Amino acid sequence: MNKQALLPLDDALELLLGFSASLPADEVVSIFDADHRVLAEDIYSKIEVPAFDNSAMDGYAFKHSDFLKSGGILKIGNRIPAGTSPVNLTPGQADRIFTGAPMPRGADTVVMQEECEILENGHIQIHAQPKAGQCVRHKGEDISLNSKILSRGQRLHPSAIGLAASIGLAKIKVTVRPKVALFSTGDELVMPGEIEPENMKPGAIYNSNRFFLKALLIRLGCDVSDYGILPDDLTETTKAFSIAAYSHDLILTSGGVSVGEEDHVKPAVQSLGQLNLWSLAIKPGKPFAYGQIIHPTKLTHFIGLPGNPVSSYITFLLLAKPFILKLQGANGTHLSSFPMRADFAWSKADKRREFLRVKRNERGGLDVFENQSSGVLTSVVWADGVVDNPPGKVINPGDEVNFIPFTNWMS
Repeated sequence: MNKQALLPLDDALELLLGFSASLPADEVVSIFDADHRVLAEDIYSKIEVPAFDNSAMDGYAFKHSDFLKSGGILKIGNRIPAGTSPVNLTPGQADRIFTGAPMPRGADTVVMQEECEILENGHIQIHAQPKAGQCVRHKGEDISLNSKILSRGQRLHPSAIGLAASIGLAKIKVTVRPKVALFSTGDELVMPGEIEPENMKPGAIYNSNRFFLKALLIRLGCDVSDYGILPDDLTETTKAFSIAAYSHDLILTSGGVSVGEEDHVKPAVQSLGQLNLWSLAIKPGKPFAYGQIIHPTKLTHFIGLPGNPVSSYITFLLLAKPFILKLQGANGTHLSSFPMRADFAWSKADKRREFLRVKRNERGGLDVFENQSSGVLTSVVWADGVVDNPPGKVINPGDEVNFIPFTNWMS
């Protein structure tokens, strides 16, 4: 393959998403199992939430005009716990009510119990000056009948799952999990636990990428098959990819997509289909590959990430994550940043777009990790996000920069 010019990240992402298409199937799952799944249909409510006017707190329910007439002294009436049926309010009375209990018919206001004094004659003295209608949750104020509460393509999180439960849903239709085959490449890799540090051979390194990539894939709702470490052998690599392609939607590799003689991933993919190799104009993460393994009855996507751990981590979040979300039919895969103040100097401007590992400080600005090498995974653990720095841009203390928190990526 001829050497390609470095491709800007936005162009690479547009091309990559152009190859991704939603998987055709969907399935019905319990809402207990719906976290991080993608909705396959719009959800409409068949009920109003709340289903009845109810108290927002423990206290006393009364008619506001009665309070004004009585000077704040009302007779204690019914006792209304949550889960009981509505009762009628007797004029001039205040009913003892608890959070979530139905408002008595005729009452329009609740005052919290801490603002009331119980008198000896079975009355209460309300010491506050309540506003009419306060502390009442009205029927349908959260969800109205037949309203759309969740949208197709929405990625479900705990709050959305709770919302589905609040309208009585026990099951929900979601898109299928993408089946992802995960491979690591390189004879230098050693699995943690197999060899003690003191017995490591010169040139050997522990395989860290395998662990964080699998965790990231699981967080994205993928069904992951971990195939371990591929040897630096073209025949073995080609065979492994061919077998995995039959039963997976995506093959994801770490390492082996550079230009070295021992990098066999690219020719293996080319022999089984086609490869679009994008050398990206970003730092870290220059080596990146997309391709397709083509069988008579199936097309399997291929994404090759760089081998250096920070490069692998960053390119996964920038490119592989939105691709995988689109496979699931998810909306809103665009990554957003927001401006923050740099409390550091960055005079080493690069020709490529940089993603600098930074951490928010107590002064409301950002500090930078000193060593931005693509092999220093410590920088990712220390940081709580990255600065998206345009090509050739020097940063001076006090400059406004584009900050992407890792929480945006992990959601």
